[in-house]
Amino acid sequence: MAALSRSGRWRGALRGLTASAAVVVLCAVPQAEGNAAPKPTAKQLRAELSRLQKRSESMIAEYYTGRVALQKAEKAEKAASGELRRAQADLDQASREIRLLAVQRYRTGGSGSLPIVMGGGDPANLLDHMALMQQITRDQEARIGGFAQVRDNYRQAKTSAAQRAGELRDSLRKLDEQKRRTLELIDKIKDRIDRLYPTPGLRRADGTWVPQLPSGPDNITPRMRLIRQLIAQRFSPHFGIGCYRVDGGIAGGGEHPLGRACDFMMSTGGAMPTAGNVRLGDEVAAWAIKNKDRFGVKYVIWRQRINSGSGWRGMSNRGGVTANHYDHVHISVY
Repeated sequence: MAALSRSGRWRGALRGLTASAAVVVLCAVPQAEGNAAPKPTAKQLRAELSRLQKRSESMIAEYYTGRVALQKAEKAEKAASGELRRAQADLDQASREIRLLAVQRYRTGGSGSLPIVMGGGDPANLLDHMALMQQITRDQEARIGGFAQVRDNYRQAKTSAAQRAGELRDSLRKLDEQKRRTLELIDKIKDRIDRLYPTPGLRRADGTWVPQLPSGPDNITPRMRLIRQLIAQRFSPHFGIGCYRVDGGIAGGGEHPLGRACDFMMSTGGAMPTAGNVRLGDEVAAWAIKNKDRFGVKYVIWRQRINSGSGWRGMSNRGGVTANHYDHVHISVY
């Protein structure tokens, strides 16, 4: 069965992913002193991340192929149910006709009945009548047998379709769960890559960050530069990243002239982002908030809301898509 062959491929993919997970976990868990394994480098982690992402993409493709097969199986199950109802209706009609014929034959004494023959009727006509009645009976019995066969066939088809749909649903549930675990593992590897980079700058005794001055040709601070690098590596924004600006611009200056802010664009030309890019913006904003203390994030602005670490708050309307930060995630650092 096609579903079973797909399940076999999926199980093979799952075993490979499990093996990869074991390797990463071994790297991630501290070893006992004296048996310490070398800490993986960023290059090694990225290579492992690339392998996992390819497997994840393959699993996603298999998942959607399975979804198409499931839809076809469900459609076949529905069609079989409809054909069964039609066959049952035809069978019921044939049964009614047979009952009417039986009543008629009972009333007339039935073909071959001695009282009819003895009643003085023309024997030739009676014989013709008997032959006709027998032929009708045979035809009706054949119809009933045929419809009963149709009914049984469609019942079998419905059962087979339901069984296949059930197998597909079970395979998809397992694949979906493994896909979820793989994506979680990918996130953990990305977190480990982030942690390989120490945050530039100094922290005071109370945990606050000492402000930095911008440097380099991009005129941003080392701390902002690291965040820009990590977000570019992790999320690959499609529409560019804007950081230093001399003036405030349409969205307001803030930390941009100080080199302490970057805008991660989710669309161009002041257009509203697509649903997929809104989700990407959500992920970028969530990452910045999650790593607020580690990387010295001061606040995040996204979709006319600001988050300084204590939850999202609405902002006043500044009059446009860009001014209200609907087309970009703004991140400021200390």
